[in-house]
Amino acid sequence: MKNCSVILLIVLFSVFLSLEAIAQAQRNLLTSEYSRKFVSASTDRGQAWAGYPAYSDRKAWDRLPDDLRVRTIQEGEKFLGFDWPLVKATMYLEFTRSGDRTKDAEVNNARRKALQSLVLAELMEGKGRFLDDIINGVFAFCEQTYWGASAHFYLYGFDGTIAKPTTVLPDIDDPIIDLVVGDVASDLAWTFHFFKEAFDEVSPVISKRLKSEITKKVLEPFYERYDFWWITGWGEGRVNNWTPWVNYNILTCILLVEEDPIKQNDGIYKTMESVDLFINSYPDDGSCSEGPGYWAHAGGKMFDYLDLLHKNTDGAIDLFDRELIKNMGRYIYRAYISNGEHYINFADSPFRIRHNPGRIYRYGQRINDETMVGFGVFLMDQSEFKISAISGKLGEALENLFNVEGWQSLQGKEPLIAEYYFIDLDAVIARDEEGTDKGFYFAAKGGSNGEQHNHNDVGSFMLYYNGNPVFMDVGVGTYTRETFGPERYSIWTMQSNYHNLPVINGLGQRPGGGYKASDSSYNPSKGKVTYSTNIAGAYPDDAKVKSWERTYTLDRKKRFLIEDSFELLENTGETAFHFMTGLPGKVVRAGLVELVGNGFTIQVRYDQENLYAKIEPIRIADNRLKQNHGDEIYRLVFNWKSNNKAGDHTFEIGLKP
Repeated sequence: MKNCSVILLIVLFSVFLSLEAIAQAQRNLLTSEYSRKFVSASTDRGQAWAGYPAYSDRKAWDRLPDDLRVRTIQEGEKFLGFDWPLVKATMYLEFTRSGDRTKDAEVNNARRKALQSLVLAELMEGKGRFLDDIINGVFAFCEQTYWGASAHFYLYGFDGTIAKPTTVLPDIDDPIIDLVVGDVASDLAWTFHFFKEAFDEVSPVISKRLKSEITKKVLEPFYERYDFWWITGWGEGRVNNWTPWVNYNILTCILLVEEDPIKQNDGIYKTMESVDLFINSYPDDGSCSEGPGYWAHAGGKMFDYLDLLHKNTDGAIDLFDRELIKNMGRYIYRAYISNGEHYINFADSPFRIRHNPGRIYRYGQRINDETMVGFGVFLMDQSEFKISAISGKLGEALENLFNVEGWQSLQGKEPLIAEYYFIDLDAVIARDEEGTDKGFYFAAKGGSNGEQHNHNDVGSFMLYYNGNPVFMDVGVGTYTRETFGPERYSIWTMQSNYHNLPVINGLGQRPGGGYKASDSSYNPSKGKVTYSTNIAGAYPDDAKVKSWERTYTLDRKKRFLIEDSFELLENTGETAFHFMTGLPGKVVRAGLVELVGNGFTIQVRYDQENLYAKIEPIRIADNRLKQNHGDEIYRLVFNWKSNNKAGDHTFEIGLKP
């Protein structure tokens, strides 16, 4: 048991939280601009700031679109008479015993889904038909010792510097606050907000108990403790997406549940001090090193937090005119590729990503960015936002219901930008022509292998044609204990051998901030975009590589080139070039590989004198990867046949005539 605890805590230093998070200047945009006194004077102590109609305001709820109301009520009806399941002790223990983190999560997710659906259905219908089941849900959560995930028990005993033995079961006398605790508490706080009077008509005990449990499980631990890393950071104030995510939920609870003005003032300001650390951690270009899949929980959740402060103070607290905050929003459309779901999925990002279009739309409105607003509208149109039942976290659902005014009168537009260089992240994107996904699109990165949610992918790239992937980043599979432990890089999707990179003298890249690119160069022009970087530093000394400059060139509307110029200290005969693809293909002849896509064929030309090509099928076992790729993908392998210690080679990629 003790060893498992140590493993979980090593996570914080080796992988998930990344010791190589970029330490930026201590901007402290919130607390340097807004004093405690100012915050206290600006805080709305009532509930009108929320801007949503009361449960009793039936006219307001009835004005919502009929189709949406009907579908939301139908979703709630699925949970009438719901038998609220228990999270058993053995479900928590399963994570420690086998590394399976799904057992307790499945029950917790089912309970949250039921509560959210019942609450929204009752708000829509207003006849009291769902109230008893909501009350049952409230009591089910109140009786539960811990609302969070077993995978986060490492928070027990963590002091930010060393691993200590921890419990493998929740301790009622030592409540901890993780991401899931915050999400549940926020949902319960909104339930309290809307139904307190209705609950009191049944019994005052219901609201009293609910407020008591939110206070004991969330508010009091937050007020009293500073040892949760997401509050104060670890090592030079490093933080990640947990900080805005949990603080948003905490702020929601403070504003909706806390009645003591002194505790409320102190609590609000504590969240501001914490979120300042998150903003401080970001580079000026606003890039999310955790990847676009985590943007919703990082920059996107920071927006939710800042927007909540903005609304509660009637705009007195406002950071949306700051260029950094704008760039943190713009990142998501700058990282967008095509089809409403493809992004430059470096780090722990899935191959396909579906973002909340309402958040993107509202973020764009706050920063007055027409491109971001248009992107939000485009995603709404794609997701049938007009008639879709609103589901998910209650705070997000309410925002989508009441704070996306005007979107239906706007023209959605994909942000198909021509090129962009994230100078701090050291990542580039470019397409054949702005405003269309026709033709080639590529993205590539330098950076380091110490980035948050890192994959060993320094120098890797992805290539799309007509919005479809040709060479891809496979993405991340199902999370397990190994994903965030010392065995992370035993997982094949984390290894450079399964990215679009060379294997040098039989060795792949290594994790950590010391393994990084150097001398990156970005040169855009109307007809051509070129990006080069030296990736030798991402490989261990045993790889015996002196220099390896990789250059990507998008020769617009013509071809895509990958050029490698390298010098080895030793040639063991085990150097190869790897490319990952979901497209079936064949070696047509020496010097030519063809990949068959949907309505197009890609040709890859290479030096047949020095390279030998083969295509390796890779069977997919992981369910999450299967959802994105099906049962099989392929790795193109080009083995370097030469005995030379230095070489220059170009892969020419184009469309078959």
